[in-house]
Amino acid sequence: MKPTFARQWIVGIAALVSAVALTSGVQAAGEVKHPRPVNGSWEGPFGRFDKAQLQRGFQVYKEVCSACHSLNLVHYRNLGDEHAPFYDPKYPNPNENPVIKAIAANYTVKAVDPDGNEEERPGLPADKFVSPFENRAQAAAANGGAVPPDMSVLVKARHNGGDYIYSLLTGYNQEVPKGVSVPEGKYYNPYMPGGVIAMGPPLMDDQITYADTPANKGVKPTVDQMAHDVVAFLSWASEPHQTERKITGLGVMAFLLVLTGLLYLSYRQVWRNVEH
Repeated sequence: MKPTFARQWIVGIAALVSAVALTSGVQAAGEVKHPRPVNGSWEGPFGRFDKAQLQRGFQVYKEVCSACHSLNLVHYRNLGDEHAPFYDPKYPNPNENPVIKAIAANYTVKAVDPDGNEEERPGLPADKFVSPFENRAQAAAANGGAVPPDMSVLVKARHNGGDYIYSLLTGYNQEVPKGVSVPEGKYYNPYMPGGVIAMGPPLMDDQITYADTPANKGVKPTVDQMAHDVVAFLSWASEPHQTERKITGLGVMAFLLVLTGLLYLSYRQVWRNVEH
């Protein structure tokens, strides 16, 4: 019995060592690298979105990302909701916000008129973001067979979503490690599983010109800055009511804390003359 148990124990240790060696070999060959933290102001229970950063992030999405990536679950009017990039308290109804109207009108929407005929018209705040492609087949044909993912909930759909997207956008132009083969037309990025990605580097320094506003004074459109800004925007898009949820949660926690104190005082009052 003992020799058998010892033999099994040795086999188990050998298997563990082999697994560790195999894992190390895979990582050395370019296995996915743990993402760098984006350290966004919106993170954590007390985190809040910066309105100017959300506007910059929307600009990065609009001028760079929207050429390939859709935002199918977001309406233009959502940009004017409370805590959104273009919220204006003068227009509690975002459909009446002139900034939102102007943004939506820049897009052409295919719609069906009352007679059932398809027509093209300028976008309205109530419309969803217009997709860059009419269908998946067209998207695949325009991107070498790969369909760019929709960005509506991309931050929620990926593990360490914000950190992953930020790291991926800033992770190009690194030396390809030994053992990693990058096919022609593909690119190396250590934050992509397997290290090979079909999308080329989407961001370059000074690629866009940020809107000339007091809040953007001194903010330069570097790759790191643009990646940080667009991740902020995508984090908001993935959960537009995040700020309201946090405010509500903190209010509930404060209420429960006060209630706990009152219940304790009530307990002491009711049982003050009773021996325990």
